[in-house]
Amino acid sequence: MVTDRYGNPLHACTPETAGHLDRAVEALLHFSPEVERAVGDALLSGPTSPVAQSFAAYLGVLGTEPREAAAARQRFERYLAGVDLTSLPVRERLHVAAAGTWLAGDMQRAAGLLEELTAAHPTDALALAVGHQLDFFTGDAVRLRDRIGGALSAWDTADPHRSLVLGMYAFGLEESGHYRQAEEAGLAAVEADPRDVWAIHAVVHTYEMQGRVSEGIGYLDARRPQWTRDNYLDVHNWWHYALYALEAGDTDTALGIYDTSLHHEGSAGLAMELLDAAALLWRIHLAGERPTARWEALADAWAARADPPHYAFNDVHAVMSYAGAGRTQAAERLIADRRRWLAGAGADTSAVTNRRMTAEIGLPACEALLAHARGDHATVVELLWPLRRRLHEFGGSHAQRDALQKTLVDSALASGRHELARVLVSERIGLRPDSSYNWSARARLANALGDTAQAAVARDHARAAAAAAAEALPPPRENS
Repeated sequence: MVTDRYGNPLHACTPETAGHLDRAVEALLHFSPEVERAVGDALLSGPTSPVAQSFAAYLGVLGTEPREAAAARQRFERYLAGVDLTSLPVRERLHVAAAGTWLAGDMQRAAGLLEELTAAHPTDALALAVGHQLDFFTGDAVRLRDRIGGALSAWDTADPHRSLVLGMYAFGLEESGHYRQAEEAGLAAVEADPRDVWAIHAVVHTYEMQGRVSEGIGYLDARRPQWTRDNYLDVHNWWHYALYALEAGDTDTALGIYDTSLHHEGSAGLAMELLDAAALLWRIHLAGERPTARWEALADAWAARADPPHYAFNDVHAVMSYAGAGRTQAAERLIADRRRWLAGAGADTSAVTNRRMTAEIGLPACEALLAHARGDHATVVELLWPLRRRLHEFGGSHAQRDALQKTLVDSALASGRHELARVLVSERIGLRPDSSYNWSARARLANALGDTAQAAVARDHARAAAAAAAEALPPPRENS
């Protein structure tokens, strides 16, 4: 019986195909573009391999690209038409079921199937990695942590891929608020494998969530050769760097990163990159600056995609871009289209996860962003206040969703809802007492209340936090 590198048997698989699959898993764990070539080689050499077919299906949905997902669905359906699923071993039957379920739009059920798989086969790295991303896309922080934590003890400490599993665990720990353990796990993972960009990313998140800006900048700078080349995560890690720059009060550096890494003429227009670009510009927009030309180009990129309903998290960032560019009609059209999709009697009802995400979180968030663009801050508060502790339900990380939390803070202050603003700012300072943004918001609130003394103290705190962060930034020429 042919097995993968972890000892898991592979049905309908030759040694050649097994080698390609091992190469594909290695690339997936390192977020390397090589994964697509390796999976393609596995399909060519073993077209009846259920793991190869499932892997190809996973690649079709991991990027949250609707056209790639549609093509993957068609390819997978052709495979299913020629296979007797009852003849497959249980592990591979679960892979096929999980892949098909995700392609059909039920992300929660797909995540559950992969959890069932890894309970029995905890060293199935493909199932762990894909399940981990599903937990991220559905915003399930507890399962993001426990899926990996539950498998980790089964991995031999001598296995070089154990550290990559530890890196996933670090991110789950961070999203669950276990910052000390997350940092320890992430640092250990990177020490063992410096190319583990997901673990680098986990450590960066840990510093972000604690307001440890100087350490975050230093950590990214020390590891630039590892995270800036040949991986799918480089744009996102540059986005994190830009967030640190904003905390340091250095908008020029943040915009320089935007122009060289997040969105430019050579950008591929992928959803994952466009949403990072929107989330950065929106934060700059909330700070009172208007990078108009960048907004226009970004809105054009979203419009060129003309995405059908697929993933509410992406829709929100498309509307964010339209709102930032002042294209309220484009935002209205997208919102109206999603409402028709939800209401249409003949609509495809299979995309159950995105339907719920869109109805409960995505549409209210889109409407709030549009209201903010129109200066209707009372409506923003009305829409976002009830959702502020539910935003995780449509996916993303705490850091990503903070753009909406900051929108709520801004509108609570702008609409004179000082009692709500006090609650929000107090919560933020309690969690990140060294954040220049949080103290600036506190100063703004104190000014609105006529407390000039407290406003001055808060401004001093904000300046000190920004100055401490700025010391860690390299000279501008090194930021590109």
